[in-house]
Amino acid sequence: MIGRYWIETWGCQMNVHDSEKMAGVLEGLGYRLAPERSAADLVLLNTCAIREKAEDRVYTALEQLRPLKLSRPEMIIGVCGCVAQMTGEAVFARAPFVDLVIGPRAVSRLPDLLGRLKDERGLIDTTLYQDSVLQPDQPVRRGRTKAYVTIMEGCNKTCTYCVVPGTRGREVSRPLDAVLSEVQQLAHDGFREVEFLGQNVNAYRCPASRAGLGDLLRGSSRVAGVKRLRFTTSHPLHLREPIIRAMAEVPQVCDYLHLPVQSGSSRILARMRRGYDREKYLDRIDEVRSAVAGISLSTDVIVGFPGETERDFEQTLSLVESVRFDQMFSFVYSARPGTPAAELADDVVYGVKVRRLMRLQALQHEIQLERHRELIGREFEVLVEGPSRRDPQEWAGRTTCNRVVNFSAPESGPGQFVRVVITAAGPNSLRARRLECGTVPGLVEIA
Repeated sequence: MIGRYWIETWGCQMNVHDSEKMAGVLEGLGYRLAPERSAADLVLLNTCAIREKAEDRVYTALEQLRPLKLSRPEMIIGVCGCVAQMTGEAVFARAPFVDLVIGPRAVSRLPDLLGRLKDERGLIDTTLYQDSVLQPDQPVRRGRTKAYVTIMEGCNKTCTYCVVPGTRGREVSRPLDAVLSEVQQLAHDGFREVEFLGQNVNAYRCPASRAGLGDLLRGSSRVAGVKRLRFTTSHPLHLREPIIRAMAEVPQVCDYLHLPVQSGSSRILARMRRGYDREKYLDRIDEVRSAVAGISLSTDVIVGFPGETERDFEQTLSLVESVRFDQMFSFVYSARPGTPAAELADDVVYGVKVRRLMRLQALQHEIQLERHRELIGREFEVLVEGPSRRDPQEWAGRTTCNRVVNFSAPESGPGQFVRVVITAAGPNSLRARRLECGTVPGLVEIA
């Protein structure tokens, strides 16, 4: 055995799946997972650069690793992912003890790079290899509940605040047959839910047949054993009729959509170069809700973008009140190096940004609680994911509409589908009782 490895991951589902791919490469070389970071011979930090705070967490982790490296010089420390791609050699300047810097599309080059580390240190590979997308590495998936599948990578958009085109490169899609083959293998291995991933997932286009995401959803639904299909992250401009029809017509496609809006102000959306305005976004929401009854919606919102006035922010609040999202990921704007927005005057005072974020999140908290209360007494099928975070003696699972449900059922287990009735509601999760014979007494609310 070569040694033991440890991977820490920040960021989105793409980063999580990239870590699964890195684990696959390492275990193919003979590495085995360490019980904890301090026991590892190789530590890889898989990083996110979408916000400044996420980047700062990486360097905090590196400072924690410094004493380990000093006591064990043979230990290998690598920085991977989007921070590695964005900052490159600057990582070595801030943390000279780092051995390896590798971008997200260079995962398949890990064997060669680790081999070279026997004779040299300070290696870097931030090449945006296209074959890393077309011929992905075999991932190590720890669970057997849901599997991520990358179908495309990169983004051709020019949003002024976003580092993704620089850290992930331009859009590259995998062939339809290759994706379907992976889905078939996952079904054979016992996975019942598959989530398709891409920075701009609904822009997927098979390089050979030109089939789109709607075609992929329909093709995947015909794979025996697959009960649920999801996809993320979508761009409003690419949520076209074939995708919406597939969502409405294919039973396996979950009644959930993540559709980032970023702002409710058309003026700010234009400054962000999102390619749509408030009205077009709301029209798209109406189209989806008309086609898919009871669909659950989530979104991303940036608060305090350069030039955002109080009126602009009020328009964001009014859009959120109008749409009534079931979940929201909201952030204070922070300038990212190399983006066009970084050249704009950041004229919104930080304290104002924070207060606006707090108002937005308070509104969303109320909406989520109200939306969840409406579900008390309703029945859902839940895919059990594992022990509940609230109580390890209970189970947690997810509905097709992406709600987290906690319930007690000793005979249940990860990967099982369980029929439940909702008994209590909080803003972030639901409580339920497993259905056996019918009625459930004592309907309450989670404080």
